[in-house]
Amino acid sequence: MSELIYSDVLPGGKHWSMVLRRTLRLRLTDVEGGANCGMLFYNPANLLERYNAPDTLKCQHTFKLTSGHCLYSDMGRIFCSIVADTHGWHDTVCGNSTKAHVIGKWGETSYQAQRNDWQQNGRDSFLVEAAKYGMGRRDLAANINWFSKVSTDASGALSFDTRAAKAGADIELRFEMDTLVLFHTCPHPLDPSATYPRKPVRFEILEGPEARADDACRTSAPENGRGFENNRLFHAGCGCG
Repeated sequence: MSELIYSDVLPGGKHWSMVLRRTLRLRLTDVEGGANCGMLFYNPANLLERYNAPDTLKCQHTFKLTSGHCLYSDMGRIFCSIVADTHGWHDTVCGNSTKAHVIGKWGETSYQAQRNDWQQNGRDSFLVEAAKYGMGRRDLAANINWFSKVSTDASGALSFDTRAAKAGADIELRFEMDTLVLFHTCPHPLDPSATYPRKPVRFEILEGPEARADDACRTSAPENGRGFENNRLFHAGCGCG
């Protein structure tokens, strides 16, 4: 049983960050349907260790992220596991929207003119949050886009599936190590919306138990068992680089 510690709603087109300790859970909810939540992970004890999208996908032989998957660092450790998911498909290959992309698609705005209604982009949002921890452009990595479904055809062309949007869809992450989390609610780079989408995401921090030996995320792929063992060694104080 998980105990709620904190809850808030991040409006569309905004950004935030926080450090979540091991065993905490983060539940994200697409409040209205059609939200995008970009997210990156770092080891707060060594910011050079960060989320690795290629290893996350190839270790688990998947193109999408959903329940049962683990999210890997570039050191072969597991930042967190997806323990529940009612959306069913999350993107981690398309990256971020940029300032040029947002201006080209929805026009140019500025904080000076529009105040809190200006149209922010994912890349700059990550940079603002990263700067709070002494990081910059070279520290950004390929990110996750929660609540965004992107499929591919036989030729490899990517397409954004607007039919996947579901109000109330949620996903719950269990953190397997202390983790710095950067996230934003800026549009997905392939979002075809005619107007700048401002879709809020509720985030809840919960207390919960650690993974058991027979945990579904641990046993869903052989590589995940090795990832959990890397975490065990790290927390025992004998983890290798």
